[in-house]
Amino acid sequence: MICGSEGQLGVVTEATLRILHKPEGARPVLIGFYSNEVAGACVSDIIKAGVLPVAIEFMDRPCIEACEAFAKAGYPMCEALLIIEVEGSEAEIAHQLSLIIEIARTHNPVEIREAGDADEAARIWLGRKSAFGAMGQINDYMCLDGTIPVGSLPHVLRRISELSKQYGLDVANVFHAGDGNMHPLILFDANKPGDLELCEEFGAEVLKLCVDVGGCLTGEHGVGIEKRDLMLYQYAAEDLEAQLKVKDVFDPQWLLNPAKVFPLSVTDSRRGSVLAAE
Repeated sequence: MICGSEGQLGVVTEATLRILHKPEGARPVLIGFYSNEVAGACVSDIIKAGVLPVAIEFMDRPCIEACEAFAKAGYPMCEALLIIEVEGSEAEIAHQLSLIIEIARTHNPVEIREAGDADEAARIWLGRKSAFGAMGQINDYMCLDGTIPVGSLPHVLRRISELSKQYGLDVANVFHAGDGNMHPLILFDANKPGDLELCEEFGAEVLKLCVDVGGCLTGEHGVGIEKRDLMLYQYAAEDLEAQLKVKDVFDPQWLLNPAKVFPLSVTDSRRGSVLAAE
């Protein structure tokens, strides 16, 4: 319960961790596609087939172009690409990659590039690991964090593109496609009056879209302050009340991050009673 509570329920002073064995090996494959939606459909088909890579990373054209200019990883100039990595013994790696490539071919890929050695694997990962720094070189951006069912990827990518046109702000998509954890980067001009507010409005619509398809407001970054009002979009009043009662038990004085996660309008009486007692 503590994990993911964003400091609402207690202070962690000690953690005991279990060390896992390092896998025998790992190898990535890079696959380029003619459209975001097709790349998303490929991800969905891979997961449906029961193949479980350790990583499925998605990048679209704006991100590919920025990364290529920044890191010069040698990526194909296509609309979208996936970097998929599997691990295990050499036989397990070969088997999993053969299944992934077989599925990818049904989606008419632009290019399939399987790493043959450690240097080629590093080149495949080079651009992806440089993505956020590369985007920061060309624009101000807001990085979102919503999670969706993998099967909804094609629809959500299409809607993000439509919203981009509606709001007049470009979007670069780079995210962990294997678990549906979206990280659209909304590009804006911090020096242009109104652009930040427009970006925030656009971002809220993307997060609502994630909820609408059966996902949630966050997969990694948390709710914090930025998304707290959107909790009313994801949860009914009685659901929020149940969560608040859990916090009441662990933190009866509401000392731990009292203004985070939950909408202030919902927690006003709880926070107010503590202040009044003081």
